[in-house]
Amino acid sequence: MTALSTQITAMPREAQLRLALKLDAVVTGANGAAYLALAGPLEDLLGVEAALLRPVGAFLLAFAAFVYVVATRPEVPRAGVTAVIEANVLWVIGSLAFVVLGASSPDTAGSVWTVMQAAVVAGFAGLQARLR
Repeated sequence: MTALSTQITAMPREAQLRLALKLDAVVTGANGAAYLALAGPLEDLLGVEAALLRPVGAFLLAFAAFVYVVATRPEVPRAGVTAVIEANVLWVIGSLAFVVLGASSPDTAGSVWTVMQAAVVAGFAGLQARLR
């Protein structure tokens, strides 16, 4: 085990949950900001219309803010964590359906990106569920 992973596993469970939530918020926020700021170039790269990327980016920024608020409460609210986990699971299902159904006709890079980000979100959901 690395020194960092040893330090994390030595943290109290609630501190680990806060860290997982904050990481989720940062990754989600960065993704949302990229979808908003780079919608045009991402449309060319992923084959997903900028008109879809922008509202998704706005949603992701709002969701990231919610996740961060949940992570920084004096006591982590169980209902808030459950809402984050459930939203993450729905995101994974929706992302995979987006690829399987060919919605918005993403190209290969778009499909691979969508599956990869769904895997990251699934990882956050699983970790958060284990720590809650």
